[in-house]
Amino acid sequence: MKDINELFGGADIMGMVGKLQEDMQKAQAELETVEVEGVSGGGLVRIKASAKGRILGLSIDDSLIVPADKTMLEDLIVAAYNDAKAKADEAAGAHMGKLTSGLPIPPGFKMPF
Repeated sequence: MKDINELFGGADIMGMVGKLQEDMQKAQAELETVEVEGVSGGGLVRIKASAKGRILGLSIDDSLIVPADKTMLEDLIVAAYNDAKAKADEAAGAHMGKLTSGLPIPPGFKMPF
């Protein structure tokens, strides 16, 4: 039976995995400093979030603060959050993808961490 290093062309996989884990932990911490902004209603509602999805701020245009339009305002806040979350996921994916580029990882291989 071949060992893991032979399966991956003789590369020091365990050393690479250890380094990758360390780099992933650093990248996760860095993602908290990456900010994205979700927008809805043509810019009337804005949500700032970290790339990890933590909400940092909310801005609602004064024109939307009308009791009769409460349901619309709630919908716009949800839409802005979803926009910010999608951008956060995209930013996180791009940031984490930099770490794994160049590694001899087979297609479809999922990292356990």
